Amino acid sequence: MTRIEDLSQSDLWDATAAAEYDTPGEGMFAPEVLGPTVERLAALADGGPALEFAIGTGRVAVPLARRVPVTGIEFSEPMVAQLRTKVGEAEIPVVLGDMATAQAGPGEYGLVYLVFNTIANLLTQDEQVACFANAARHLRPGGAFVIELWVPTLRSLPPGAPAMVWQAREDYIGLDTYDVLNQRVVSHHFRFGDGREATLGRTPHRYIWPSELDLMARLAGFELESRHADFAGTEFTAESPSHVSVYRLPA
Repeated sequence: MTRIEDLSQSDLWDATAAAEYDTPGEGMFAPEVLGPTVERLAALADGGPALEFAIGTGRVAVPLARRVPVTGIEFSEPMVAQLRTKVGEAEIPVVLGDMATAQAGPGEYGLVYLVFNTIANLLTQDEQVACFANAARHLRPGGAFVIELWVPTLRSLPPGAPAMVWQAREDYIGLDTYDVLNQRVVSHHFRFGDGREATLGRTPHRYIWPSELDLMARLAGFELESRHADFAGTEFTAESPSHVSVYRLPA
């Protein structure tokens, strides 16, 4: 049996995942989520241009591109194909490649950003450190690197238990299994239809503590400028389930 952790990113983010990714008006596409995200990134871009690592289907890039020029880096060709149903290459250019190594005009950008936990798709610490270095490589002096990332919920994991249910609805159950020795988590998404109909989707991640993220930033020459619980600027506390961290290169 092939473990989910051993599948390539191409296997994970295939045509099926791309076709099912968008949920217009709901979840991460809800106006109350997407609106503050775009507003904050537009302010940080300060006229642009901006570069999105793991641009996906353009959830953030498409509305942001109405405010500032946006370029993307994306590993999954099917995700880019889905993006192309919304905007053309001239409006949002995309470089196919890994966000830890791919190049899209080094030194040109005032803002590089990574949203909705995507840095955790890099499954080793070395790859995550390389992602910071790649962001620094693309930024002008004084440029900002923004990361939106969830906080590991190990405090909620029962002693000796490897799994935790983090959402349960009539039509959906979200469950995470943890490998605390290797700082890995696999998210399981159970979706239920009529009767006995059900589907399962799984994605592996390497979780990162905020302090570890800050050290990765320092290695790449960044300083932490701010950290909030969300893009709306809510105070970050010990109870916050996620954070938006803004790192800045020296001017």
